[in-house]
Amino acid sequence: MALTLAESAKLATDMVLAGVMETIIKEEHVLDQLPFIEVVGNNFVFNRLNTEPSIAFFAVGDTWTESTPDFTQLSVQLKILGGDADVDNFIQASRANVQDIEAAVIQQKAKALARKWADTFINGDTSVDTKAFDGIDKTCAGLPASQTVSMGTNGGTLTLAKLDELIDAVKTKNIALVISRRSRRTLQSLVRTSGAVLESRPGNFLEWVQMYNGVPVFINDYISDAKTVGTSSDCSTIYCFSLGEADQGVVGLSAPGGIQVQPVGELESKDATRHRVKWYSAIAVLSTLSLARLTGVRP
Repeated sequence: MALTLAESAKLATDMVLAGVMETIIKEEHVLDQLPFIEVVGNNFVFNRLNTEPSIAFFAVGDTWTESTPDFTQLSVQLKILGGDADVDNFIQASRANVQDIEAAVIQQKAKALARKWADTFINGDTSVDTKAFDGIDKTCAGLPASQTVSMGTNGGTLTLAKLDELIDAVKTKNIALVISRRSRRTLQSLVRTSGAVLESRPGNFLEWVQMYNGVPVFINDYISDAKTVGTSSDCSTIYCFSLGEADQGVVGLSAPGGIQVQPVGELESKDATRHRVKWYSAIAVLSTLSLARLTGVRP
C-alpha cells in the first residue's frame, strides 16, 4: 500500500530521521501529497494500459467476439540521491548551548535533497544524466499527443479555458496542478478578474494550499519561465496529474526505509563527524491518461 511521506514520518522512531522527513516535505509541496510505493529490489515493474477491451450489444444467437486489454510492461529503476555533511566537533561542542550545529547541518542537507528531488521531478532526463530519473516533462513528451495542450505556435497568455482543457486531458481522478510562481500570479489575476478568488485549504504542516475549482495548485521553483516555443523565449509549462496508485496516476518510488540519515563517523583527516543523507528514489507514471502539460504559457 502506498503511503505519503507525511504518514511515513509519523512512523519514524528516530527523531533525527523524523525531523529530516518533515523538513523535506515542508520544502516541496508535491512531497506533501504524493503517495510512495516501497520497492524491494532495484526496479519497479508495472503494466501500463494501452487500449481498453471492447464491449458491444448482441442479439440472440450472435457469435460473441473476444476482446482483451492491451498492456505495455515498463520498469523504473531506483536512483541514489544524497550527500555527505561534516559537523566540526569543536563548533558542536562549544556552540551547542546556542544552537545544535549537528541538527542544523543535517537539516540544511535535507533541504538540499528536497530541492534536488523537486528539480528532477520536473526536469529529470536520463539522456542528460543517467544517474537521475526521468521527470514528468520528459515522460509527458513520450505520451500520446492528446496529453500536451498548447497555448499556440508561439505561445500565449494563460486563459482559464486553456487551463480547463489541460485538466480535462487527465482522465483519472485525484488530480493536482504544478506551476511556476509566475504562472500562479497569472492564474490569481484571471480568477480575480472573473469575480472569484482561489480557494485554500491547510496542508499537513498548517501551510495553505491554494485550489482551482477544487484542484490543489502546487508551486515548483524549477519550472522554467524561459522556455522557447516558436518565436517566444519567455514561456512556461503547467502540469496536471493524478496522485497515487489507486487512480493509476503518478507515484513516488522508494526503497524500504525511505529517506535515511546514516552516521558515517569520525573523520581521520579532520576533527569532524560525517553524516550521510540519502534516498533511493524515483517516480512512475502508471497510466498514459494520468499526466498532461500545457506548454507555451507566456506572461
